[in-house]
Amino acid sequence: MAVKDLLLLGNPRLYEISAPIVKEEIGYVKTVVQDLHDTLMDFRNRYGAGRAIAAPQIGVAKRLLYMHMEKTLVLINPVIDLKSPEMMAVWDDCMSFPELLVRVKRHQRCRIRYRDLDWNEQSVTVEGDLSELLQHEYDHLDGILAVSKPIDQFSFALKSQKALLQHY
Repeated sequence: MAVKDLLLLGNPRLYEISAPIVKEEIGYVKTVVQDLHDTLMDFRNRYGAGRAIAAPQIGVAKRLLYMHMEKTLVLINPVIDLKSPEMMAVWDDCMSFPELLVRVKRHQRCRIRYRDLDWNEQSVTVEGDLSELLQHEYDHLDGILAVSKPIDQFSFALKSQKALLQHY
């Protein structure tokens, strides 16, 4: 129940594959969810951005995602089981490299199955920005960062240069 240090680009722990959560860990998971919330809110206050965070970003190698926008969504052991064939190119940002943008391709729509904090099975189908966001966070669980999947060698930019990127 505290703001945790974010693992930053270059930290080898960001490239590790996270372990599944078992039902007996739900008490621990609730503590981690509070830490994810506190860390996300702190990042949002400092950078004016941040919609979701993956547990590995605070050094917890568990398959857990936390999203806080209009409502809060906690995804335990998420699995993307459907992806649309339609792709979109986006300038991806990440709390683990807050000054960098990476242009990547993501599926326009996807469906994610997961367990909630009551250990009930759930699923959500998202598209557009939310699809991109959840695919980004999901990648963290498998040790994949946006810097590992740029569209091409010109797909990196500093956020301070974002205004110049409008034609991409």
